[in-house]
Amino acid sequence: MQEEFEVLISEEELDKRISEMAEQLDKEYEGKTVHLLGILKGSVFFMCDLAKKMKSDVTMDFISVSSYGDGTVSSGIVRLNKDLDESIEGKNVIIVEDIVDSGRTLSYVRKLMEDRKPASLKIVTLLDKPDRRVVDCKVEMSGFVIPDKYIIGYGLDYAQKYRNLPYIAVIQ
Repeated sequence: MQEEFEVLISEEELDKRISEMAEQLDKEYEGKTVHLLGILKGSVFFMCDLAKKMKSDVTMDFISVSSYGDGTVSSGIVRLNKDLDESIEGKNVIIVEDIVDSGRTLSYVRKLMEDRKPASLKIVTLLDKPDRRVVDCKVEMSGFVIPDKYIIGYGLDYAQKYRNLPYIAVIQ
């Protein structure tokens, strides 16, 4: 079956907003090394583009958690699939996420990372869908607030497809 979709955020809009976010983070962390912590798989495109646009010294690691499987609705259970490769103790950590939906995943990841004693901890997301929030989750920076629609592209998938689209689209 071929799904139908319409562009919500263009490639040009993404590039412009990510540049603005990188500039703001560079100001906040001036003179400091920033440790970007990407949540696999969806954040990869955003995290790589954000890192390339930042002028600060940047290190990276990834964590993998899941709550969706192949469906379009969160299962409500967050599972840790891949932990960090190195300690974040004493580091300025920015958790990089593709989308904040229910808040369950980021709430879980924030608590997990806070327990590891970073010097600072901030959540940055490309997309924020506040209408779907069921768990309070503090997000310090978001690129776009979006409506309660199922979206794909730029790292976001539907049953592992469409991650490679260079824009954000609403799936019909």
